Amino acid sequence: MVLASTPKVVLGCVAFTIFWVLAVFPSVPFMPVGRTAGSLLGAMLMVLFRVMTPEEAYAAIDLPILGLLFGTMVVSIFLERADMFKYLGNMLSWKSRGSKDLLFRVCVVSAVASALFTNDTTCVVLTEFILKVARQNNLPPQPFLLALASSSNIGSAATPIGNPQNLVIAVESGITFGQFLLGVFPAMVVGILANTCILLCYFWRYLSADRDQLEGGGGAHGPEVVADEEVTSHRFTPARMSHASSVNDSDCISEPIRRSESMNRADALRSRSYNSEGDIQVAIRSLRASSLSREMVEVSTVCDRRDVVVDGGGGGGPRKITRSTSHQRSVIIEDAPEQHQHPAGLFDGEKDKDDEAIGKRRRWKVIVWKYAVYLTTLGMLAALLLGLNMSWTAITAALILLALDFTDAQACLEKVSYSLLIFFCGMFITVDGFNKTGIPNTLWELVEPYARIDSPKGVVLLAIVILVLSNVASNVPTVLLLGTRVAASAAAISPASEKKAWLILAWVSTVAGNLTLLGSAANLIVCEQARRAQFFGYNLTFWSHLRFGVPSTIIVTAIGLLIVMSY
Repeated sequence: MVLASTPKVVLGCVAFTIFWVLAVFPSVPFMPVGRTAGSLLGAMLMVLFRVMTPEEAYAAIDLPILGLLFGTMVVSIFLERADMFKYLGNMLSWKSRGSKDLLFRVCVVSAVASALFTNDTTCVVLTEFILKVARQNNLPPQPFLLALASSSNIGSAATPIGNPQNLVIAVESGITFGQFLLGVFPAMVVGILANTCILLCYFWRYLSADRDQLEGGGGAHGPEVVADEEVTSHRFTPARMSHASSVNDSDCISEPIRRSESMNRADALRSRSYNSEGDIQVAIRSLRASSLSREMVEVSTVCDRRDVVVDGGGGGGPRKITRSTSHQRSVIIEDAPEQHQHPAGLFDGEKDKDDEAIGKRRRWKVIVWKYAVYLTTLGMLAALLLGLNMSWTAITAALILLALDFTDAQACLEKVSYSLLIFFCGMFITVDGFNKTGIPNTLWELVEPYARIDSPKGVVLLAIVILVLSNVASNVPTVLLLGTRVAASAAAISPASEKKAWLILAWVSTVAGNLTLLGSAANLIVCEQARRAQFFGYNLTFWSHLRFGVPSTIIVTAIGLLIVMSY
């Protein structure tokens, strides 16, 4: 393909450059609009500059990829609601045998979770939990944060649903879920082991020193320990692909556990409650106007209490109000039983039995709902392994979960990262417009004779090109720019080489995210989540990540390439 006209080339480069700057540096001082707005701006400029027509822009949007992305996000949200990630987090600290064992568990758990639920989701829900576990055991957080970020990236390479670029590759190449898994999973396993060994060698002295400190009593004041219930009761942020949700967990109606607990507490109250100072005054005035023989107004507290006598009026005698200095106040009004009334505790046994029966029914509903979520997810994975259409399989699983929830789906659908879907739409248009300028094809024609996968030198050169572009232009645009070209070059060798070229692209573009802190959205999520963690935040710097990322990326990429090439 020859270059387009000069004005089209120049304007297309301008639009793509604006998109690239805002995608890689979303908070630039002159236009801090973020990645989503940056992708839409690049797409709009491609049309305004007449690099492509509006019809071509609409046609550039890949709906199967968006459907697969949407379905996997909804399934991840329901798995988080069903406490799947809480169970994964508990596996990290269950019968741990020390800091090195904990580091190994972080690598394995984050890799497996990323392969099934995407790397971004795994990093969102596990970062704060890992910080708490490290603090509980008086361990330095840096090794475990790097283990989470790097292992999530490596683990996500094993499946088409592990990260966004793999979604693109699976849809564009037509490779089935099973073929993708067989081709990359062995490389992922060996890559995780190699990455774990690099982490242990790099941080061996720090981990050993802290373990010795624990055995020796932790210094003058002893190790700082977090209570077990604080770790196990941590409520994760709702799962999103690349951003933490700002919606409170209680806003999602599909969380049956909280509903059952709150309803049990409500059933236990046998009297009326008033929760403000104004309600207290209303309660007192109603007491004065009452003609009952005896009433007691009691303010429940968790702090100091003091008694106040109020003139009841109406001949009923004084009434005693017990006030509290607690910040949270409530007034409970109970009618004292008359002499001719039944004893207050006569029906307590029956009431307790009813409450217990209701509680059991609700607990069983929660258990059944959880198993329904897990079985639906397993059914989706089985359908993917059988080679069914990945996009419609994920959407079907999402709709089944929404139907099984038996509530309005709006609350849970609000947790889907629609900004990411819009970002992909803008990126599809922008990249397609840049392709129409002819620049990517011209550059590839210069490199293609030396980057053929039928020779070791060609594989190394191709891996270097993918590695550099993935860190310069981000991995998803790199896959969109190089995917069809690399596959076409390999198809000229053999059909098997074409499939192998797609798998090489998936492996290298994913592992390339470990090179720098900016190389992957998962890295940035871990960094931001750790920095903003309440009470025990930690700042993972660019240089601390780079010192580990460079050797890890080079070694893991090389080992994985040898395994993928032998497939």
